[in-house]
Amino acid sequence: MFKRWLELKEGHSALIIGPRRCGKTTFLKSRFPGFKYATLDDFDYLDWAERDPKGLIASLGNNFIIDEIQRVPKLTVAVKFAVDNLNATAIMTGSSSIGLLDSAADTLAGRINLYSLPTACWGEENGPPQHNVFNDRADLKTLKEAARQLESAMTNGMFPEVVTAADSAAKSEILRNYRNTYFTRDILQMANLENREGLYAIFQNLCRSIGSHLEVSNFAREASLSMPSAKKYLNTLQMSELTFRLYGWQFGPAKRYIKAAKTYFADNGIMQAFATKVSEGQMLENFVIAELEKRRKLGFIKAEQFFYYKTPSGKEIDLVFAADGVVHAVEIKAAKAPSAKDLSAVRDFVRSSEQPARGFVFYLGENYEEVDGVTLIPVAALYTAR
Repeated sequence: MFKRWLELKEGHSALIIGPRRCGKTTFLKSRFPGFKYATLDDFDYLDWAERDPKGLIASLGNNFIIDEIQRVPKLTVAVKFAVDNLNATAIMTGSSSIGLLDSAADTLAGRINLYSLPTACWGEENGPPQHNVFNDRADLKTLKEAARQLESAMTNGMFPEVVTAADSAAKSEILRNYRNTYFTRDILQMANLENREGLYAIFQNLCRSIGSHLEVSNFAREASLSMPSAKKYLNTLQMSELTFRLYGWQFGPAKRYIKAAKTYFADNGIMQAFATKVSEGQMLENFVIAELEKRRKLGFIKAEQFFYYKTPSGKEIDLVFAADGVVHAVEIKAAKAPSAKDLSAVRDFVRSSEQPARGFVFYLGENYEEVDGVTLIPVAALYTAR
């Protein structure tokens, strides 16, 4: 495994949330080689945790790693005792926040640091980040190398095992295996769901809906699920870190805004695994927003949350967020030469913003440009960027 960009605070207990197969176990075993290790994916440890949680924690000593703790959230009570009374350092992971974050908040507040480890950022396997995507300019060599790798990265995604696979055939095989195990069977077990065909249909419909508002009634009908079931399946995917949502940005107290959510996949490899046909624009939009969301989760982008924006007249901006006192408005265009119309929504947003604002358009060209107050950034600039 290559060195990940996640930095943990020394000497502090931690809970790391991230999707399965994102590299949490490998990262922690490498980072804490002297810590005792237990995983609740092992039935013996799972049974022990359910019957005698305090005994399990006592057996691990004062420095330990517990994988997949979401399987027994009450185990956090025993962890709290060890941290408070035995000066223990506990490092825990969870691939789903179902029932976990509430339990951890109740028992471990102020005692642990909470981190997110997403799938790899584009270029993470090549070393530490080299530039800031919004404030620096990548050098020409980096942009050229990134342009050669962009199609593969957009198609296959950035699960670490996929990144390090030898060729495209091996990458595709890994993603098919993920689809048949983790993306479907494991998700059903984790959330006590039963309808595999319904879940599969939810994935298919999410792929086709990238960039659009989430209409749960349509999802339910096309997946042959009830509305409550469709909502449960969609929430399960979000809490399992496979998807995330953008809600409407409120642009000034007197302005209208859209409350409906848009849903994106945490990694483009999920779309590839289900072999659903999507447009180049949808694939690029999901890729760029997911890459920026990874950097937000890692703390490189200091934003509490990402949003999208839509005016009452129908103009949309793909991504809006506030960071370091500045509102960032971001459009994503699958074009090598964006037109004036492509820039107009961002330009108008920046001009009418009641807060300091900057406008950006990620596009498929190779050059940085400033046009009418909007910065054009090559999508390739995301490569090795923080």
